[in-house]
Amino acid sequence: MEGLELTAFEIISAVGTARSSYIEAIQRAKAGDFEEAKKMIAEGDEMFVQGHHAHAGLLQVEAEQGQGSAVSLIILHAEDQLMSAEGFKTIALEFIDLYQRLEKIEKK
Repeated sequence: MEGLELTAFEIISAVGTARSSYIEAIQRAKAGDFEEAKKMIAEGDEMFVQGHHAHAGLLQVEAEQGQGSAVSLIILHAEDQLMSAEGFKTIALEFIDLYQRLEKIEKK
């Protein structure tokens, strides 16, 4: 495996780990462990950035070579996973906020 396939798998691996961290953040917030939820968001962000950089590298190569590359299913999957992880972060942050609000209400 080399080139585009390798980069695609790098993206998939990194953003898949990011998405898992964001989901774990929601679970931690649900359990009331907001500090751990924040840590999981930060861990997810680190992995997301790795995937994003790999994706940006693909775009840069295509821009430099000036060629329209044939789109493969693995690249489409990698981009889908990238966008999915980004969406999960947004959802995770909203859930964390919601659980914090609920905790405050329950303490009253």
